[in-house]
Amino acid sequence: MKKFVTPITALLLFTGFAKAQETVYPTKEYKGQLFITNGTVHVGNGQVLENATIEVNNGKIVRVGTDIPVSQNNAKLIDAKGKQVYPGLILPSCDLGLKEIANGVRGSNDYYELGDYNPSVRSIVAYNTDSKITGTLRANGILLASITPEGGVISGSSSVVQLDAWNWEDAAYKMDGGIHLNLPSFLPRPTGRRAFFFPGAPQPADPVKQALDKVDEIKTFFREAKAYEQETTHKQTNLKLEAVKGLFNKTQKLFVHGDQVKQMLVAIDFVKEFGFDVVIVGGSESYQIANLLKQNNIAVILGSEHELPSMEDDDIDQPFKTPAALQKAGVLFALNDAFTEARYRNLSFNAGTAATYGLSKEQALQAITLNTAKILGIDDRTGSLEAGKDANIVVCDGDILDMKSSNVSYAIIQGRNVSLDNKQKQLYERYRYKYGIQ
Repeated sequence: MKKFVTPITALLLFTGFAKAQETVYPTKEYKGQLFITNGTVHVGNGQVLENATIEVNNGKIVRVGTDIPVSQNNAKLIDAKGKQVYPGLILPSCDLGLKEIANGVRGSNDYYELGDYNPSVRSIVAYNTDSKITGTLRANGILLASITPEGGVISGSSSVVQLDAWNWEDAAYKMDGGIHLNLPSFLPRPTGRRAFFFPGAPQPADPVKQALDKVDEIKTFFREAKAYEQETTHKQTNLKLEAVKGLFNKTQKLFVHGDQVKQMLVAIDFVKEFGFDVVIVGGSESYQIANLLKQNNIAVILGSEHELPSMEDDDIDQPFKTPAALQKAGVLFALNDAFTEARYRNLSFNAGTAATYGLSKEQALQAITLNTAKILGIDDRTGSLEAGKDANIVVCDGDILDMKSSNVSYAIIQGRNVSLDNKQKQLYERYRYKYGIQ
């Protein structure tokens, strides 16, 4: 009797070796010992150990060194001989899990609220752990991310998540650690869609005055928040003012989004008047006032490096050189991947570019690990491979900063060896199967 393969049967056969993303589950908590042996360990603080071992117990790093005995009693072993071992990479500012398809399906986007002042909006409660993008990040060594709201003047609070979770409660690593402020532009030029569709459209007569008026409005809000914070009791609870109380007692940082020097000078003014811990997000012109940023203890999260300079008279390769300029001035900075189409996955390759334009490779690695952890206030738990910290570890066949040789073979989050499967790999296998490519 002839046997026919129906479409359903064919689909079942195919899914036997290419799981749907819906069946890639978060890894269960691992209680026990784990040893990663024989690898080249990049600690994340500038130190590199050859042929080293990392001992992990119950999700925490116990020891890192070259003379650590390996237990044979029910311990998991990963032989990293010939491989590079790194701290898990960290995205410092992104809309992962808040925006799935940009400019596409509105129902997949939950990254902004209506209105100008929304400090009480918490991005963490909107975070979607089932995002198709998350798996592609783990496969590129990105294990944590700061989830950031957008829009308005004050967008709300950001939270750090680990990228292997069932829901936002499981994912939460540090909640509501940052308040995000979008400063107005001081330049007379259209932006976004208006610039594209109406490049010759008339501009405000005095954009600087308009921007300064908006800055005064923002300062008024923070002055009211300071007075509210100093009250011992309140007749009524003001949710917006309650949400920024952490800025005054330093349990939160103010993340100021802006690229222009004048915007960064306004941020410095916030430090002087209110005593905030301020972080610049974007900062493409930060190299021009690097020493001033250092004097005021302001950190910088640089956006995507793989772009043109922001000003016409800048060097064509200025975005590549800015990290080195900040490093030389002693500014604490982190690298980001804000390029929408890449959806964050090129973070390590941005660092690789910075390593070609003035940073050492270990300094570039710090800019996507330990420096980021310091800026986000989680360096006591992650960012480097040191005793007492969470076992957030990436094992790579090649140099993680090099697009050609980087191939992540293991991703470990808090001691759990998490899946590297993702939608992109599944599509790759699907079309290899379709065209009979072995």
